[in-house]
Parts: sequence; structure tokens; C-alpha cells
Amino acid sequence: MNTKKEHLANFQIAGFTYYDGALAFKDLKIGTKLKLKLDADNKYDARAVAIYYKDHKLGYIPKAENRIFYKLFTVGLQRFVKARIQRISKDEHPENQIQVVAHIID
Repeated sequence: MNTKKEHLANFQIAGFTYYDGALAFKDLKIGTKLKLKLDADNKYDARAVAIYYKDHKLGYIPKAENRIFYKLFTVGLQRFVKARIQRISKDEHPENQIQVVAHIID
């Protein structure tokens, strides 16, 4: 089976400092699969999409990038969106340490 994929976005994890980033950092590698989940109870952003690695909440898709994710997830298409770690920069400020790439997969 030939899977098609289309680039959706690249972004750094917003809020990495405030969640479980430090707890999960040693386990994160380039290519690690991440789970994206709507956060309907977020009082700061009505379109918030949280990022998880296993049971660790790492932060959020930045507000400037989350509109398309919110729309896709709201209509039930989250299963077609895949996110992975694209870059790790351990010496950067925590908010810039992890870059994620997201694709739409058929």
C-alpha cells in the first residue's frame, strides 16, 4: 500500500517549559510520534491543541498555527493528522528545544 502524505505545518511546542517537557525530554528523539488532542477547556485559547508524548503533556501547537488543526479535529479528521519530532536543540531555551512537523496522511 502506498501512503500519501502532505506537509501541514512545522512549529515549536508552545508552553514546553510549563508542562512535562523536562520529564519526557530524555526519551524524545527525532522521529518520535506525538499525539495531538483538542483542549476544549483551555481558557486562554478556544482552538487549543495539546501535544502529548505517551502520558506526558508537552505543551501546545502555537496559537498562530493551530487554526487548521482545530478545524480538522472539530470535523473528526484527527486520525489523518500525524505529528513527529523534527528537531531537538537541547541547548536552546526550552520553548525552542523541540520542533514538530505535522502531515496529513491518507
